[in-house]
Amino acid sequence: MSAFTVTTSSRPSSLFADLDVDVRTDAPLGSLTWYGIGGPADFLVRPRTLEALTSLVRRARRENIPVRVLGSGANLLVADEGVDGIVLKLDAPCFTELRYNASGATEAMRVGAGADLAKTLNDTVRRGLGGLAQMAGIPASVGGAIRMNAGGAYGAIGDAVHSVGCLSEGGEVRVYPASEILFGYRETNLRDPIILWAAFRLEETDPIALRDRVKEIFAYKKSTQPLADHSAGCMFKNPTDPRTGDRVSAGKLIDLAGLKGSTVGGAYVSPQHGNFIAVKSGARAHDIVELVRHIKRVVLEKHGVELVTEVVHWSRTPEPAFEGAAAGNAKSKE
Repeated sequence: MSAFTVTTSSRPSSLFADLDVDVRTDAPLGSLTWYGIGGPADFLVRPRTLEALTSLVRRARRENIPVRVLGSGANLLVADEGVDGIVLKLDAPCFTELRYNASGATEAMRVGAGADLAKTLNDTVRRGLGGLAQMAGIPASVGGAIRMNAGGAYGAIGDAVHSVGCLSEGGEVRVYPASEILFGYRETNLRDPIILWAAFRLEETDPIALRDRVKEIFAYKKSTQPLADHSAGCMFKNPTDPRTGDRVSAGKLIDLAGLKGSTVGGAYVSPQHGNFIAVKSGARAHDIVELVRHIKRVVLEKHGVELVTEVVHWSRTPEPAFEGAAAGNAKSKE
């Protein structure tokens, strides 16, 4: 008996026939993202073991089949037509396990890339272990947060990283100490396609003071960001001022350009924070793409600044969907 599970009537690819994985063909992805919209994946695959994942990655490379990893879906827009190839969901226990003292030090913690970042943070807070408080209010899987060095005004996840385990395109497990990883602004130099786990440097601290600090950070984010809306977090990276080298708030540039409240179809710029694009019922991914293009064009015209998207866009075409100007169908409510 084969180890895969087929949850649609479509015939599964022979890629999976002898692997311990769960497979869905033509699988809707929208419900797995914070936007709640977007088309299906050719294959949504949930490996149950590292061995199954390793074999699948090797076979996909041999067959030249695209492989993407879906974390919490908090920083992702899936195109209306969906995506080709394989989308991996690493939510089996072997990819979400949290262990302490992994490297022999009493303060060390190792957690699987598929683990929820908020739950991981809460666990460290209960134990009185500081180091990840800056991640309060940031939705992500641990792997997704590492990939983009997620963070905010209080710091980034890279500040606490001890080491990261990855899977190469050839299916080889590689471990990188923090000294070999460049944690930049919303990016890292990790080029392996799959992050497997991360180990963190944590310090024993007063659990009550730590809990209060996390609550303080979360309250600040809640008061300044539209956390209740259907969005993907900050749409754009904060650009660098070429004169000073300092980061400039993308939300402020958007606000000064008079774009708060602008809409395209069911997508709109949040009246609370200009760097958040949210959606209403019935919105399409295409609405967001067009609104992003409109914002980029207007900000460039008014401020001479080229905004770069932080949100990742998946589609069936290699063309960058967020580039270029919109057709001018955005309208401002301000």
